[in-house]
This record gives sequence, structure tokens and C-alpha cells, in this order.
Amino acid sequence: MRPRIPGGRTTVLAALLSLALAAPIAAAQAQGAPPHGSVAGAAPDAERPHQYEVTGPATAAARTALAATGASIDEVHARAVVITADRAQAAAVRRLGHTLRRLPDPPVAPPAAPGARAKDFPPGYTGYHTYAEATKEIDALVAKYPALLSKQVIGTSHEGRNLLALKLSKNVSKDENEPEVLFTAHQHAREHLTVEMALYLLNELTSKYGSDARVTKLLDSREIWIIPDLNPDGGAYDIASGNFRSWRKNRQPNQGTSQVGTDLNRNWDFKWGCCDGSSGNPADETYRGASAASAPEVQVVSKFVRSRIVGGTQQIKAAIDFHTYSELVLWPFGFTDDDTGPGMTQDEHDTFATIGKKMAATNGYTPEQSSDLYITDGAIDDYLWGDQRIFAYTFEMYPSSFGSGGFYPRDSVISKQTSRNREAVLQLLDLADCPYRAIGKQNQYCKGR
Repeated sequence: MRPRIPGGRTTVLAALLSLALAAPIAAAQAQGAPPHGSVAGAAPDAERPHQYEVTGPATAAARTALAATGASIDEVHARAVVITADRAQAAAVRRLGHTLRRLPDPPVAPPAAPGARAKDFPPGYTGYHTYAEATKEIDALVAKYPALLSKQVIGTSHEGRNLLALKLSKNVSKDENEPEVLFTAHQHAREHLTVEMALYLLNELTSKYGSDARVTKLLDSREIWIIPDLNPDGGAYDIASGNFRSWRKNRQPNQGTSQVGTDLNRNWDFKWGCCDGSSGNPADETYRGASAASAPEVQVVSKFVRSRIVGGTQQIKAAIDFHTYSELVLWPFGFTDDDTGPGMTQDEHDTFATIGKKMAATNGYTPEQSSDLYITDGAIDDYLWGDQRIFAYTFEMYPSSFGSGGFYPRDSVISKQTSRNREAVLQLLDLADCPYRAIGKQNQYCKGR
């Protein structure tokens, strides 16, 4: 995920809440009690990653240095950052001169019956879909709306789970000459709300066709692709114990080490590992993998995106990759802090920014260029634009802060927080025929289309 920089009052409240939540943890540790969130039989507490509030980093450069420790930056305030880090990464952050305060671990479920093997979300979260439940719902929608929705298996994950691409369009069985838009979700395992976002779009766009004039017009004139789960292995692992593991990466072993997992959103084959925006250490949260697109899930989706080049032209014109949390709309580039870095003109930057700000005005998110927060490399939106010329955005969904649920908001928020993005999605779909309409230059760039 990526962080946000909220206003002063929100910052103070979030900081106070973080301090208040952290106090019981510190007290428990001082007394030798296991921290909230410890799981019997799990790895020793010191070996598991935890979230920390880090005071001090106040600039993009300072946050980039913080990310270089291999910790993931989860949230940013004016003078504080929330990170996920293991013991070694936390020590590296302290060596940078920062103060860390441990935050509570994810909620713990009641003990399971003896011999039971939990593979579902814990109580209070069962409204979220497991991989099997999501697949079942998708299959039911395909059966219900066969003229509008089709399913393709575009490949498999490391552990052999199917990676799906769902197509929505009026004549779904035909490959028509219509602008295409791609929505992807769940690159990071613990970001389960993004799968719900994908399912919401599938349900909303199919069920409203024929009754909602705007939805009908868009499905009549667009081809929409939804990849609802890029990281099913990591998602399953995150909940497999019956408690959240705060797992981020995929589940691909790293040869020559005991470490598991690659950060999929640092593994894309554009500016991979170029700019101190990822880690080369397999133990780190932001490990970029052994080579560009070394993760099977990234390979599958990259191949699918390239398959949409027809007659030498990429048919996908725009995209959103959904993440949590921090309530942000982000656009490329992440690998450079230049507004118009290599591979982007001023008009292209202005188009990105204008569309991003208009979408953010509908959902209340904060719009900004990715690198305004800190440098990342090998990210999907940089790849989609830099390699494929797709106007690609990252949405960091609800909540805005750790204090409001962080990576694990209760299932009661699903409906509100997915529908919150409806208007932004429809806006992007509408502009897909010529994104440059956003800056009034359609005649210059899209004439004759």
C-alpha cells in the first residue's frame, strides 16, 4: 500500500489514537505477557512482522530512506509514519535515528476446537470472501449474465490457484473494436477489501445493465476486464491460522534461503530495482524478487496485458489497481520524483493529474503522484504506463489510518467502502475512449478515433 498525508486535526487524532493503542502493548511486553495478536504455535513473536509508529520522517526523501530498510510504509502523517517491519528492519529504522512505538497486532479469533484447521476469516470478518467463496460468486454471476460476463483462466499462482480475468461488455463473446479498461485487485495478501471491491464491480455492472442508463451505455461501448485476485496464495495464507498474519507477499519460496515471498508490486518489468524503491533482501516486506517479473502471478498478468495488443495497438486505455489502506488516488511515476520523468510529457502528466483529482473529488481520497510520498520501483502503474501506455492509477482504499482499522477493517464497512468508488470507476470508464478529453485536447490526440 501507499500512505497519505492528512490534515492537521486528523493527524493529531490519529497520532493520539496510535499512542493510546500502543500503550497496552508496551505494558504487556514489560510484564513479559505475550502481545495482543500472538498465536499459539506460530513463529516466535520477535520473528513476526508488526506495525510501528515511527516519529521523525517528514519528507519524501526521509521516507524513501525509511523504505530502504525493507520495511513497508503503511501510512504517512505530517511527522510520523506507520510501517510494517520485522525485528531486523525495526532495528535498521532505529539506526536511522527514529523512535519506534509498537502498535497492536491484528485482532485474535477465539480458540478453535481441538484438531480444527481454520481456513476462514475470524469472527467479525466473515463477510469477506475467501478465494473459494469469491470463485463461487463469480461463477454464479457468469451463469446469471452470460451475455454480459465471461470468465477466463489466464494462468495459475505459485501454489496452483487459478488466476481469473472477467470480461464485461454487451457482446461479451466478441472482441470488438472498443476501448478497454482493466481493474486489478489484491496484489498484497493482507489487503482483503480489494477483492470485495472487484466483486462489487462485477455485481454492480451486471445487475444495473438495462436499468441504469449510464452503466448500460458504458457496457455497450467498452470492454471491461477485472482481475479480482492477483495473490490468492498470500490471501489464503494470511487467514489460514484463523488469525490474521499481516502477510504482504506471495508464497513463492526464495531459492537458497528459508524466506518465502515476493512483493508483487515491486516485481513488474519496468524500472525494476532501478531506484532504491524496493529491497533485494528476500526477508524484507518489499523484496522485489530474483528478477523482473520473476513472480508467476506477475508473469501471468503481464502476459494477459500484452495479449490485448491488437494490430500493434494496446486496447487497454486505462486501469485502476486497488490496494488498502490510506484513501489515496495515485498516478505514475513512482520511480522518479520528476513530474514528467522519462517517458511522460507535460500533457500526459496533466491528463493523469486532472483525471486523478476528478476521481478523488468523488470518493474523498487524496490525489497525488506516487513519488510525492516516497520512491517505489517495479510497481504495476509504472509498468502499465511506462511499458504499455495505459493511463493507470492506484487506489488506496479505506480506511485512512491504522486507528480506523488499518489493513483489517470489520466486514460491516464493505458495502459502503466499495460503493464509495462507483462514481470514480464510471468516470474512468467514460474517459477511456480518449483520456485527453480531461484536459480539452481530444482533437489533438484522439482525432479520427
